[in-house]
Amino acid sequence: MRLSVCIPTYNFGAFIGETLQSISAQLQDGVEIVVLDGGSTDDTAEVVGGFAERYPQIRYHRRPERGGIDRDMARTVALARGEYCWLFGADDLMREGALARMLARLDGGAELLLCGVTYCSFEMEPLREGEIAQIPEETRFDFSIREERLGYFARASTTLAFFSFLGSIVFNRERWEEIGLEERFVGSLFAHVGRLFAMIAQGATFDYLPDSYVLTRGGNDSFMDRGIVNRYAKVIDGYHDLAATYFGADSDEAAHIRRVVRAEFPLWLALEKRYALAREQPEELAELRRIARRAYSEEGWRYRLYRALYDHTPHSGFVAARHSMRALRAARASPGSHRAEPSSS
Repeated sequence: MRLSVCIPTYNFGAFIGETLQSISAQLQDGVEIVVLDGGSTDDTAEVVGGFAERYPQIRYHRRPERGGIDRDMARTVALARGEYCWLFGADDLMREGALARMLARLDGGAELLLCGVTYCSFEMEPLREGEIAQIPEETRFDFSIREERLGYFARASTTLAFFSFLGSIVFNRERWEEIGLEERFVGSLFAHVGRLFAMIAQGATFDYLPDSYVLTRGGNDSFMDRGIVNRYAKVIDGYHDLAATYFGADSDEAAHIRRVVRAEFPLWLALEKRYALAREQPEELAELRRIARRAYSEEGWRYRLYRALYDHTPHSGFVAARHSMRALRAARASPGSHRAEPSSS
């Protein structure tokens, strides 16, 4: 078996049929789909069962209890038989022709692959391409060579580059199983990232594939049930802890991971959430301050300034600054806003 498409799911019966249709239409020899149902209480079993009857390459396994995404992801891969595994979300779609393209890439022998993704609306209307890294074309990196590893980390733009999106990740199953599940990260939502970071730290060949292979559904984050502050905390705490564990807190790799996390949690967003919570959920303010200070915990005057701005910027000052920045961006973007270049005569 060449490739297993691994889909952990919980109560996504309304979406998983569309997901399976997008993949099963592309199935070929040497490919299977493994669905691990972590105790769904909706019609997931009926939906997946209908597809399994038509496509024998679909294998459905149901557990009696909810295991959580970290354990269920590990269990899905453990059930797989493929040389490679492609992790996939139960509400995302595989682009037409993507499976054949991925199989061709696997012939190159990379141990870890990351492909591009298109962000869509809830109704799956494409909106924009996911920004991953400042790397315009398909590139191979040998992570056993530190310069190549840092070269990739330095060009990372978002946490997509560090495997935050399930559907863009393909890896050699034997390497994954050799590393094993790190229990301390179970419940973080990012235990899978720990295994991939371990693979990188040990040295792995990595293929970066910037073209989109996956359409991801927006407005359907099943981890928002405890609110936006908890969701931000999962990312900030998770990636800070993962970076320190697998590369060392003082490493260049960890610094780049923290940089990317800050880019996804800019100071203006932290301030915006602070003012909103002060009105609506004041009990969340202490946790928001904690994660803001952790996101901006680097040494140096700049980060001391950021922490002070978070603590002391009044709402009126924030609104005025935001209005000024928007006006400045609009002025720069308007026709004729650029100053003429000096004459060379």
